Amino acid sequence: MEIQTNSPLRKKSRDFAIRIINLYKYIKTEKKEFTVTNQILRCGTSIGANIAESECAISKKDFLSKIYIAQKECNETIYWSDILHETDYLNDKEYISLQEDCIELMKMLKATTKTMVKSLDN
Repeated sequence: MEIQTNSPLRKKSRDFAIRIINLYKYIKTEKKEFTVTNQILRCGTSIGANIAESECAISKKDFLSKIYIAQKECNETIYWSDILHETDYLNDKEYISLQEDCIELMKMLKATTKTMVKSLDN
């Protein structure tokens, strides 16, 4: 509807999902942690999946709903990365980098929802 397959948001969320998958493989293999990494894998990859799904939305409200879900998944990813950091599965450098990417995605998602809400109000 609003996001095209070559959009910066689509690319950023896809790159982020790949990063999350690599993080998952690293922590699972090297640090032998499985529970929290499964959580961050699910929500971190779900961001891009919901953005992709929004491209086939049947209405502006459906589109907005998918973007809000992506935003929630992004917030959950921030939560799980906090937990991984506080339990020493992520060092400071890894944590900060992951947080920065997540916050950038969140800003892009919020801008998208803001634009769509204005469109719906008109």
